[in-house]
Amino acid sequence: MKRREFVKRASKATALAAVTGIGGWFFHDRKWFIYEPAIVNKPDFEVASNSTLPRLSLTRDEDHIAALRDALNAIGGIRRFVKPGERVTIKPNVGWDRTAAQAANTSPLLVGEMVRQCIKAGASEVIVTDVTCNEARRCFLRSGIRDAAEKAGAKVLLPVEDDFLVMDLRGKLLTNWPVLRHFVETDRLINMPIVKHHSLSSCTIGMKNLYGILGGRRNQLHQEIDQSIVDLAAFSRPTLTVVDATRVLMRGGPQGGSLDDVNIEHTVICATYQVAADARAVEFLGLRADKIGHIVAAEAAGLGVIDYHKIGYRENLG
Repeated sequence: MKRREFVKRASKATALAAVTGIGGWFFHDRKWFIYEPAIVNKPDFEVASNSTLPRLSLTRDEDHIAALRDALNAIGGIRRFVKPGERVTIKPNVGWDRTAAQAANTSPLLVGEMVRQCIKAGASEVIVTDVTCNEARRCFLRSGIRDAAEKAGAKVLLPVEDDFLVMDLRGKLLTNWPVLRHFVETDRLINMPIVKHHSLSSCTIGMKNLYGILGGRRNQLHQEIDQSIVDLAAFSRPTLTVVDATRVLMRGGPQGGSLDDVNIEHTVICATYQVAADARAVEFLGLRADKIGHIVAAEAAGLGVIDYHKIGYRENLG
């Protein structure tokens, strides 16, 4: 590296360290990247509440596309959430180099259908992306999500160094941190988690899936995982949460591996309240939401309610 380029990069790193206090890690276990410090305003992607509609809808159907469509229509349909000309970012869980059958990543079938729904509503652009744990190219290919999303008309973007903004998340634990710009520079954000066991937080569903908007050394957040999840949920409030409970990873999460650890549930949940979505979805793991640290803490922080029946719940078991 030439001296001039070294000085330029070192200057950027020093500036970043002053802003973030976290160094310049892109992923927690890979090479160094440099971020330009850029504090921007907190995004707001939520839609107005509608007292005539349920805020949480669950559908069970062996036809998973039909399950998604039914659950979505029950809370107002896609045109409630996406307007013509809007740019939409879809955030599935694509964290791991696993196949769809292993239930470590969101179903590619559901991701593809969500892309089609957004395009049908008139979205000007639909982006599908995630900050993965394993190598991004392998995760998107092996999961089947890249192929499904692109065939449906989305632009699939793998994170690169210039795609991160240092943002003030204004949390108790999470303050200045690198955030993938596609989750900020958009009109609508659709969170598409899968229901699965997690060795540290007991479960990973909607709120925990938001880890995938972050760069930096995310493994450091595991030391206070409940608070970090609440900080993320307070910062990034999606337009819509679509929970994949078609295949549920009961053990060995978050990576999974063994098909023996997967239960087939054929279920999709759509919600405008992410706390309630997690509270209902965690039941597929045989757990109670009022015993899960980050869900309890999210309710205490005023981010939603655990008792999803209080906010309007609709269930279609087929």
